[in-house]
Amino acid sequence: MAMRHVLSIILIMLSLAVSRVAVHADEIEVDVQLFLAVDVSRSMTPRELEIQRRGYAEALVSDAVVKAIENGLLGRIAITYVEWAGANSQRTIVDWTLVGDRAGMEDFASKLTVAFNPAMRRTSISGALDHAVDSISGNGFTSYRKVVDISGDGPNNQGRPVLEAREDALAEGITINGLPLMTREGMGSQFHLEDLDEYYRHCVIGGPRSFVIPVLEWDAFPEAVRRKLVLELAEAPLPVQRAAIEIQSQSSYNCLIGELIWQRFRNDFFNP
Repeated sequence: MAMRHVLSIILIMLSLAVSRVAVHADEIEVDVQLFLAVDVSRSMTPRELEIQRRGYAEALVSDAVVKAIENGLLGRIAITYVEWAGANSQRTIVDWTLVGDRAGMEDFASKLTVAFNPAMRRTSISGALDHAVDSISGNGFTSYRKVVDISGDGPNNQGRPVLEAREDALAEGITINGLPLMTREGMGSQFHLEDLDEYYRHCVIGGPRSFVIPVLEWDAFPEAVRRKLVLELAEAPLPVQRAAIEIQSQSSYNCLIGELIWQRFRNDFFNP
């Protein structure tokens, strides 16, 4: 009886292993799964929203980005472009797409500038991260590297705490990189953080080779996106690029600062 029990367990384990292989056999292997999460909260003006779309479109078809894709081990990536704002406000502009050459990237980039959608309310980085994790888990691709590339002009102020969402993403083997937008053109100056880059460094990014590249002026946006994409797609960071990487460090930074600012705003609004 004991031997039969052992054999039954072995057969069950083999069956599970075979089923896992079958599942992965249906997935397309790529060098990187790249989730572009772009902030479109209402604090941003229509001009800023358009600058973001055009900036990404320009950077994605640059020689450096195309070369980084083609020089990968497999020479192909999976990429999607999603805009986000509040906890339940995410919209997919370009769904998961297999890209392996310039023509494929040009087709992907062209879809970003066909139309420009309006802004949405609130800022939930945690909601964007949760959405990214769900999207990656069922996108039909598999890879050693999974990256969420998140831009934003303010701290988390809706949804669950950003640290919780970050930990769940890291547990799935996802690296999170940040592009804090530290310009001052938009509305809602009461929600701006002077040290937004520090917030992203301590509260948002994480995982192997994670980094932050701040954008101080909109004129610098396309180049910042290009640099970021090359770092994310390259098999290994180049020595000359190490100075551009700002690695996350542990600190006592208050990662609930956005929620506190929002609560103070509500108190001032309802109790003038």
